Amino acid sequence: MQTDLLFGVAFWGFLVVYGLGMYAVSPQARTVSAFFGGTDNQGRAAGEWALMVSIFVSWIFAKSITNAANLGASQGVVGGLAYATYWLSIPLAGVVIYRLRTRYAATGLVQFLTSRYGRLAALAFSAAILIRLYNEVWSNTAVVGGYYGTSGSGAFIGAALLFTAATLFYSLKGGLRSSIFTDVIQAGLFVIFATFALLIVLPKHGAGTLLGVGEFSLRGGVDLILVAALQALSYPFHDPVLTDRAFITRERAMLRAFIVAGVLGFICIFGFSLVGVHARLEGIPPGDNVPAAVAGALGMGALFVMSVVMISAAGSTLDSTFSSVAKSVGRELPLLAGRELEAGRAIRIGMLAMIVIAVLGNVPMIAGTDILKATTVSGTMVIGLAPVFLLQRFAGTQPAFRAWSFHLSFWTGIAIGALLAAGALPKSWAIGDGKYALLLGANLYGLALCTAGFLLPAALAALRGRRMQAA
Repeated sequence: MQTDLLFGVAFWGFLVVYGLGMYAVSPQARTVSAFFGGTDNQGRAAGEWALMVSIFVSWIFAKSITNAANLGASQGVVGGLAYATYWLSIPLAGVVIYRLRTRYAATGLVQFLTSRYGRLAALAFSAAILIRLYNEVWSNTAVVGGYYGTSGSGAFIGAALLFTAATLFYSLKGGLRSSIFTDVIQAGLFVIFATFALLIVLPKHGAGTLLGVGEFSLRGGVDLILVAALQALSYPFHDPVLTDRAFITRERAMLRAFIVAGVLGFICIFGFSLVGVHARLEGIPPGDNVPAAVAGALGMGALFVMSVVMISAAGSTLDSTFSSVAKSVGRELPLLAGRELEAGRAIRIGMLAMIVIAVLGNVPMIAGTDILKATTVSGTMVIGLAPVFLLQRFAGTQPAFRAWSFHLSFWTGIAIGALLAAGALPKSWAIGDGKYALLLGANLYGLALCTAGFLLPAALAALRGRRMQAA
């Protein structure tokens, strides 16, 4: 009983100390550029290394670590490679946004879409990223709650809500500035405790044994590798947690930070998937939270270490989510409506948006849902963004035709993702007979349809031009 009390105090005490500590060290943002743009109060941009660390740890979501381990348990190293493949989208996003900034003088994705494809395109995109940010809330708080109780229990919900409140308070204090600043601390916590966790778990089997688990076939998980590779072409662009950081420092510094963060993220996610491979070798049943199951089997000490890993990873993502919501609602949406809010009002509206999404974003966590769906389903819905950003040079010169290019691509992807989520896609779309066969088909055929829709208006415009010349 005394031991249980000691560990109870340690678990809940760390959550409280974490929240108070982050609030104490988080800088106060007193300007619009600090709150929405991540500068200090004198207007100086974040340094290159701080940006790289921030990108790295903000994309090491608690749900991503958990998903990687879950896939490692169910499909061996193939599952781990599949989930790590998503991190290759970070360097891709860096290269694409570098070109947007240098060729089109883009100051943000919403601004670029407005100037290139029109206001309706930017509005549709803004709605998509708000849905994405909504999913980020519950999918990360649910992971933290899982270390305090079973899904739906009082301890599970209480821990998730306490963690949300702690993150919200320091995010309200500093916006994106506090997010970048605390990311450095959270990255340190994550690296130290993740290394400790891996040293506890992995040495028992050795690298050769761990890396030999899994089957490189469509049924064995290669279908999910292909899904991740296809979604990497579009997935990063609807995540402002990532893309907001692409416009706050010099172009070349940004590009270097994105490349390094992407490579480190790939290594980290694949490394953590080996926790799931360990679970498979140990006969621990695969479930929705394999890291917690592995740590629990090793004792309360290992469980505490794993909970610190998840809290630090989830915190870095959740504070970035709050700051991105604030920027979207307080700055970008008013500008789309043709209004630029006074600085103080913009910040207040952004803070209110943080509070609203913190409350509403936890509803799915309380109801209970599958955290992997926050990646795979939403990733399918936005496959239409790949042509929009990768093939923007082929959208033609006429604004009306460019707008049609966006909408034919974007809404085709939304429709396919919605049909997939509803289970309404024909089974003939499946590629192979693995678990993700239909998901692969939806993404491959869907991306082909989105690309065709994107190129069609420009092709029709060119055809009409040739006919007019001939006449």
